Amino acid sequence: MRLSGFPATRRVLALSLSVTSALWVTTALAPHARAAQDAPPAVAPVVAPAVTPAVTVDARGVPDSFADLADRLLPAVVNISTTQTLKGDSEDEEGEEGQGPQIPDFPRGSPFEKFFHDFMNRQNTPNSPPRKMQALGSGFIISADGYIATNNHVIRHADKITVTLQDNTVLPAKLIGHDERTDLAVLKISSPRPLPFVSFGDSDTARVGNWVLAIGNPFGLSGTVTAGIVSSRSRNIDQGPYDDFIQTDASINKGNSGGPLFDMHGAVIGVNTAIYSPSGGSVGIGFSIPANEAKGIIEQLRKTGKVSRGWIGVRIQDVTQDIADGLGLKPAKGALVAGVEPKGPAAKALLTTGDVIRQLNGKDIEGRALPRLIADLPVGSQAHLTVWRKGKITDIPVTIGALPESKTDPEEKPAKSSAPKSDKAVDLGALGFSAASITDESRKKYRLSDDQKGVVVTGVVDGGPAADRGMKPGDVVTEVQQTAVNSPAELRKGIETAQKEKRHSVLLLVHDMDGLRWVPFPLDGSAH
Repeated sequence: MRLSGFPATRRVLALSLSVTSALWVTTALAPHARAAQDAPPAVAPVVAPAVTPAVTVDARGVPDSFADLADRLLPAVVNISTTQTLKGDSEDEEGEEGQGPQIPDFPRGSPFEKFFHDFMNRQNTPNSPPRKMQALGSGFIISADGYIATNNHVIRHADKITVTLQDNTVLPAKLIGHDERTDLAVLKISSPRPLPFVSFGDSDTARVGNWVLAIGNPFGLSGTVTAGIVSSRSRNIDQGPYDDFIQTDASINKGNSGGPLFDMHGAVIGVNTAIYSPSGGSVGIGFSIPANEAKGIIEQLRKTGKVSRGWIGVRIQDVTQDIADGLGLKPAKGALVAGVEPKGPAAKALLTTGDVIRQLNGKDIEGRALPRLIADLPVGSQAHLTVWRKGKITDIPVTIGALPESKTDPEEKPAKSSAPKSDKAVDLGALGFSAASITDESRKKYRLSDDQKGVVVTGVVDGGPAADRGMKPGDVVTEVQQTAVNSPAELRKGIETAQKEKRHSVLLLVHDMDGLRWVPFPLDGSAH
């Protein structure tokens, strides 16, 4: 699993070993991941541990012991071993850097650092023969016939997957399906006897402060049980659009990936996926995918091998106080529409840039949660959006579409329009940038599309309000206060109008390399 968005000084690990980029993101699964040519252990006969499939043990207050609960749960938690063939140039099939073993953190310039650096360079020599890498992770059995839930990054690119049960029975596993967006996967093993399994619980009932157990395979130490509490809920660690992690202080380390997080009833309330760590080891900050998100994905993977998600085709952002002030919206809540996919469900429902979605099917929402909530809705069903549009509330029905597997085909571009006549550039010193009309020269310089409309940013003052908000030369301002602008004069007029209306901030719709986003600028003297 690749996590992004954390400062380079922090390390977020996917409970594994290999490292890519300054974010210290990892994808191998045990500290002893190694090149190996050995055949996997022989398959032993299966003996299903004598446990009841459904665990109902309840612990209240501070338990005297977790022993009874652990005894019941351990047989359903498995170790997962994978073997991957690495090419000589250490690049996988997607052209990414190979996931070789991590170089230990030796003092800079020390003989040990040089030794390991030289060793790794020899291993990654171009045209060297293919080699095999082994890694370890965790999983848990979810049905008596051998279906297993785990993380996608545990089995990603594996040539061979082997599962070891609690009684050391070793079985080959088949990959049924995987989902990169949520980092979940489903495996299948075959057994002549029913296997012990655990069930998903209701993660919404997990309160901050509740006791939890984590079971897995940290550092290859099978059947490890740790206890802690739910530290927080709804954590966003910038892993993707569906972030809603449970945070726990139960010790979770490399190799715990894909293992279960249990409540005191023995129900799975989370799938252990990532940790925050400045050192690579557990510091008591672990993250689990909530069961209420995971179980729907797991069930789809189990039945069809793939995931179908709801989609309406909008680009959204959270409504901040500055944005709300610029719109004249109270209170500052909802999902601000920054872009609408042509021919998508939202476009067909006549949603438009600048709309604020306040409710989904009668329930208040925040911008960050909208993609996840829409994704959970059945494709083809109808949802009702409560939308704030220029001071008025309206109900807009929208038919949920299926999230495209890849980016939809681009619309046909309109005929190239002639460049506008030169319009005097404006220097918006108070906002920290200057802008000019889009010309043939600026289209070429900033690689703007032939049909791009708006006013191009030609300069940004270092440390100014625009720079603080991530604006760069080449960005294009397309709207001011939800009114289209196509000349510097219109841009200035829109800002002056907002000032005359005594608004606290002015909203600019900016088209940058990542697409459209609303950028608020204060007008009450607080430039930053």
